[in-house]
Amino acid sequence: MNQHTPTRCHELEHFLIPLSDGRKLSARAWLPETALGHRAPAILEYLPYRKRDGTALRDESTYPIFASNGYAGVRVDISGTGESGGDFDDEYSPRELADGVEVIAWIAKQDWCDGNIGMMGISWGGFNSLQIAAMNPPALKAVIAIGTTVDRYNDDIHYKNGCLLYSNAWWSAVMLCYVSRPPDPALVGECWRDMWLHRLQTQPFPLETWLSHQRRDDYWRHGSVCENYAAVTTPALVISGWADGYLNAPPAAAQNFAGPTKAINGPWIHQYPHFAYPHPRLDFLNEALRWWDHWLKGRDNGADALPAYRAYISEGVHPSLPRTHEPGRWVAEECWPCKDISTVGFFPSNTSDLADHPGTTTHLTICSPLDTGTAAGEFFPLKPDEELTGDQTGDNAGSLVFQTAVLDQSVEILGQPTMALRVSIDQPVGHLAVRLLDIHPDGTSFRVSWGVINLTHRTSHANPNPVEPDKIMDIALSLNQCGYRFPCGHRIGLAISTAYWPMVMPGPYRVSACIEAGQHTRLDLPVRCGNDAYDMPEPDNPNPLPEYVQHRPAEYRRWVTHGCDNNATQLQVIDDTGEEEIPDHGMRIRHRHEDCWSIIPDDPLSASSRTLYCCWMSRDNWSIRTETETTISCDVANFYISAKISAFEGDTVVHTREWERTIPRDLL
Repeated sequence: MNQHTPTRCHELEHFLIPLSDGRKLSARAWLPETALGHRAPAILEYLPYRKRDGTALRDESTYPIFASNGYAGVRVDISGTGESGGDFDDEYSPRELADGVEVIAWIAKQDWCDGNIGMMGISWGGFNSLQIAAMNPPALKAVIAIGTTVDRYNDDIHYKNGCLLYSNAWWSAVMLCYVSRPPDPALVGECWRDMWLHRLQTQPFPLETWLSHQRRDDYWRHGSVCENYAAVTTPALVISGWADGYLNAPPAAAQNFAGPTKAINGPWIHQYPHFAYPHPRLDFLNEALRWWDHWLKGRDNGADALPAYRAYISEGVHPSLPRTHEPGRWVAEECWPCKDISTVGFFPSNTSDLADHPGTTTHLTICSPLDTGTAAGEFFPLKPDEELTGDQTGDNAGSLVFQTAVLDQSVEILGQPTMALRVSIDQPVGHLAVRLLDIHPDGTSFRVSWGVINLTHRTSHANPNPVEPDKIMDIALSLNQCGYRFPCGHRIGLAISTAYWPMVMPGPYRVSACIEAGQHTRLDLPVRCGNDAYDMPEPDNPNPLPEYVQHRPAEYRRWVTHGCDNNATQLQVIDDTGEEEIPDHGMRIRHRHEDCWSIIPDDPLSASSRTLYCCWMSRDNWSIRTETETTISCDVANFYISAKISAFEGDTVVHTREWERTIPRDLL
């Protein structure tokens, strides 16, 4: 039997899992054809993204194949989402994780389950797979976590090294719209309206919570498995992509988890790797089945003997968009960290050179325009177009840029570049952004890796301290993990700026930084010899997702406008999924969001954003939509945030709710 060709399976379209406090979570399952009278291991994916209409496309391409290979696939909606009862409270809340432990125990006791459970997911499902694994529920025997993190403060969409990411506000807007949607009346009956109105009246404003925790406090330590790596004893396969914002977890897991762990980083965006871009893709379904077969069925298939870390080494990537394929090759490291990878230092100089030895000590000043960073792309791209990082030439104009001589031989790196900086700034709060670049012979510039730091967090994310203006500081900054080969004829570039907008919201002051070039400012790269290759099969099916009927075409636009009102720069996005109809039950779904980030290049207090998010759901004579608007602005002392939800049944407004909050800035 072809593992990737589903045979018949037994589908349970909708059932309820009871919890100890009386709430019931909705679930959908695909059972092996032999499920009646036979027990099989089960694979759980546990999300707030709605099994009925949100993740149906990918679920229907994955779980029938798992069922054909002897696994029960179970998709469960988190409390207060989809058809699940109860309230939604927050991402990765203690209740969410405790509910997940109860769900695992319930599945293990069903007459179609043999008591062995695997858990998997991408993004939210990858996060809670690792978090629940750290709680060690007895039936959980293995996990696969994709696009995940081990550190909720520094490697999620909220903050990075004490800097406020734009995605903090954007993601809150997304969740407001997702959680404000009703269950499907075809599944829950006439109570759908009461459930909907209850959700609308009780759902939280996530940004209020996230922005109230600007330091790495107990809120962020909860769910950060890096707080106790020793707790993760469950076998874990951890996967991500270089174009994903969540790219640091795989090597961190391979290095630190206590249980058997394997890591993969490919060239991909934030999608499952068997249908992600850029190519080459990974035969994920076969990779997953090998993992499940070994840890859930006890088969001796070599899954435990795989290299600790398999990574794609991109080479000479041209930053043209869209980018559907990335040149390079796969490599494998039997152990991670790899002792054969050496640290090679590069030193910026006052001549804009990046040399292998320090030059004469000199001082270089940079005060970046606050709109430096518009070529950064999205934090976690979902499409291979303008969401990806583009040519860095424009952002380089607002930065200090250093470059090596033309390379007479290739330089290959795998790991985490680090930057030591001797620096002073003229304000008590300020940021630095560092980008590692591949500068092509034609002058185009590809961003290989990046890192940012709020200098008030230079010694502690839990207890930041104001900067003493004009006082020299020695700063250590880790950039994102990367795998890259700088080809012969290219140059290695380094860019340093005091702004990285809109990826990072600026601090309250316009900042000038003085960099001391010389022996104390150094870029360290993890260099490997680069003469090897590893075979990673691609999937046989280039289009594994089912096709739904499209009643309205999708639309995507992303553009930057300079010189708007008051000389502002605006970055705007329109992303419309179009309207598609889900077969079998005929639900029509459409999502649309419009985003606008605005800043005056010399005024950090002008930074603002506005997100409009709308979702439509309809079938026959039933239709609803929810509209949300989320804004953030600031002054020296505070952030000002607001949100509004309007819910419609047909054309009738059935509910509105508004929030306006003032959140004090905490050295941010």
